[in-house]
Amino acid sequence: MKRCFEGVGLRCLFKGVSMAAPRPAKHLLIFDFDETIVNENSDDSVIRAAPGQELPEHIRQTFQEGFYNEYMQRVFEYMGDRGVKMLDFKTVYENIPLSPGMLELFQFLSKNQDQFEIILISDANMFGIECALREAGCYSLFRKIFSNPSGFDKRGYLTLGPYHSHKCLQCPANMCKRKILTEYLSERAQEGVEFEKAFYVGDGANDFCPSMALTSTDVAFPRKGYPMHKMYQEMEKKQPGVFQATVVPWYSAVEVCQHLQEFLKKKR
Repeated sequence: MKRCFEGVGLRCLFKGVSMAAPRPAKHLLIFDFDETIVNENSDDSVIRAAPGQELPEHIRQTFQEGFYNEYMQRVFEYMGDRGVKMLDFKTVYENIPLSPGMLELFQFLSKNQDQFEIILISDANMFGIECALREAGCYSLFRKIFSNPSGFDKRGYLTLGPYHSHKCLQCPANMCKRKILTEYLSERAQEGVEFEKAFYVGDGANDFCPSMALTSTDVAFPRKGYPMHKMYQEMEKKQPGVFQATVVPWYSAVEVCQHLQEFLKKKR
């Protein structure tokens, strides 16, 4: 599979933030964030900055399946009303632990940046992701981050918006990762950048949709026991062979690292 992207070097709290300068790459590596790079759901983690580290029942009851982004907008409004400031949010995001083995994986990738173009697609928010990645020392590895736009308004409240609109019935109203990935690949192809192989590292149900866009030459790394892995297993039972990519489940990101190491050895 030959796939074909650009970086604009723009640092701000908006969707689709570009960071690294363009460089030749043979392989595309896609990461999710929550419960993949970090070992928690950052939307749950941030509640630690709320008074009493919990939300009132009337806020929790407003959650609707498929509309989590809108729910988090209400959560951030409530936290702003209770005096939670930027530094409070930043401290929480910076202290979310990495998933097991993720540091080792990032160390490997930092030594092999010429082999991979790395992007992140997440239904979290840009401010939180940037805080966490900078604290972990791996922010510069990512050529582009796709996430919900966030920032602080004149009141000092953390605000959140939807990433885009789409017609996918499987995904939350604010984000379809498959749409983002396919558009990204199309954009890169137009720019003359080709990828021999794609690797997708994720955990959630919203990671299963984009992984269905992978081909037989690609690799999906679903976190063991998490929704993405379970959905793959269910599909294999009901429709064997429909999922095209090679599947390598992981408990620790060291397993992802080992697979990539072996892959590069075979290429040399």
